[in-house]
Amino acid sequence: MKTSFIAAFLSCALLLTGCGSKQEEKEAEEKAAADSPADALQAIADKAKEMGDRKAVDPVDFRKLKDLLPETLAGMSRTEATGEKTGAMGFTVSTAEAKYKGSADESLDVEIVDTGGIAGVSTMALAAWSIAEIDKETTTGYEKTTTIEGYKAFEKYNNESKSGEINVLVADRYVVNVEGNNLSVDQLKEALKAIDLSKLNDMK
Repeated sequence: MKTSFIAAFLSCALLLTGCGSKQEEKEAEEKAAADSPADALQAIADKAKEMGDRKAVDPVDFRKLKDLLPETLAGMSRTEATGEKTGAMGFTVSTAEAKYKGSADESLDVEIVDTGGIAGVSTMALAAWSIAEIDKETTTGYEKTTTIEGYKAFEKYNNESKSGEINVLVADRYVVNVEGNNLSVDQLKEALKAIDLSKLNDMK
C-alpha cells in the first residue's frame, strides 16, 4: 500500500514541476464535462477549484498519525506499525501504516496519509474519487462513493475473494485507506470506525 502511494506521490511531484495547478484544474474540469450532467459537473468543478486553491502546509509528525492506529482492529491484532515523512522536489507527505492479522487468514492494512505538503490538485490525483460520483456493480462485487461520518469516501469490495477497501478523505488533506482480505464489508467498516476521524480532522 505504501509503495504504491509513494510512487503516486512522486508522479504528482513531477507533474507539478511541469505545469501549473490552473492547467491541471482545467483539464480535470474538461474530463468531468465529458462524463457528467451539468449539475454534477458544476459540483465537481467547484470542489476541484476549492481543493486546487489550497496552499501547501507542513504535514504533521507521522508519530501523531501512528497514535491513531489501535493495537487491535475488528478482532485482529496489530503485527506491525510504521511511519515516515517522505519528500521530493520540495513536496512532503507524512504516512503511518499498520498491519493486522486475525486467527485465520484474515488480514488488514490501514494507512493514514497527510498530503498537506502537496495540497491542491495533487491531493485530488491521489484521491480522484473525492470529486466524483461512482456507483458500479459487477457479478463479483461493487464500488461506490459514499459518505462516512460526514467525509467523502470510496468503497470497493469483491464478494468472491472477500477482499476490499474503504478510503476516506478528511479535511481535504488526510487520506485514510483501510484494505482487507478474507473480511466482510462490515468488518472493514468496523475497522474504520475504530479510527478517530474527528481527531484527525482537528490535527494541524
